[in-house]
Amino acid sequence: MNKELLATLSSITPEEKNILQGKGSIEQRLYTDTGRFEVDSAKMLSRGQLIQIRTHTRFVHFPRHTHNYIEMVYMCAGTTHHIVSGTDVFLRQGDILIMNQNAVQEILPAGREDIAVNFIILPEFFDETLRMMGNETNHLKDFLVSCLKSGDSPVSYLHFEVADVLPIQNLLENLVWTLASGSPPQHMINKYTMGLLFLELMGCTEKLHTSRRSYDHEIVLRSLEYIEAHYRDGELGELAALLGCEMTWLSRTIKRVTGFTYLELLQQKRMDMACQLLSNTPLTVAEVGLAVGYENISYFHRLFQKYYGITPRKYRQVRRKDRPEDDA
Repeated sequence: MNKELLATLSSITPEEKNILQGKGSIEQRLYTDTGRFEVDSAKMLSRGQLIQIRTHTRFVHFPRHTHNYIEMVYMCAGTTHHIVSGTDVFLRQGDILIMNQNAVQEILPAGREDIAVNFIILPEFFDETLRMMGNETNHLKDFLVSCLKSGDSPVSYLHFEVADVLPIQNLLENLVWTLASGSPPQHMINKYTMGLLFLELMGCTEKLHTSRRSYDHEIVLRSLEYIEAHYRDGELGELAALLGCEMTWLSRTIKRVTGFTYLELLQQKRMDMACQLLSNTPLTVAEVGLAVGYENISYFHRLFQKYYGITPRKYRQVRRKDRPEDDA
């Protein structure tokens, strides 16, 4: 991180000064006006703001609390020890921790050189991020977003160990600098930067950890990754072998967590890819069917019509009215 920016973030805050002088601990009134310790976005954000940052308060134990917003912690330097929904989470320099509104967080005392930035984010800030991630079927995207936006999600946090991913570090530093600089608000720049950050994170799910008590969701996440990469020829048996679990259990777990069977998820992805190919390539309908994993073109026709109510050829005509038919 830029040395000047890091020096700014390292500055002792008035709250920390009082703590170092022995005048108190965490002052709950700075974070909420309610009896229970739920950090209130109204205390953290100015009127109309959707996102803001603050440095994590060091030198003291931060007691158990919740948030009525999405919190993203970026570890700029050093380390911090969090307990999130009963699970120990150790953040090292470059790590990202994202918690939804269901998370219960506790933080052990951090030292002077342990610099963490807390992003306070209202859910509606992610609208542009969702748009940038695209409208096509992407179950991996849907899974990650549901973890963030749903207060009922059993996955209360996402922990990315991405210190070695330079584009992610650059995007985070840009966000921190923009929000910390005090320059005029740059709402759309911040939204686009967050969108790019999430696009990068989607490619780093092998560096992602979730709650230990959400083992089933970890398995489903790996399954969705597999479908994204192997929708053309992926098989449930091969996936079970890769994950080291029993195939029947895996099938039931995928259905219970996502609401869809493995085959339904696979078919949805194939159909979406077929739509993209029909709209954007000169491939014939038969070639499109083969490209997405269907050697039986009659079956591909029937399945496509079941999903969309029209044939693949008619779909192409509707989407590409200005192009002549090139299908056989």
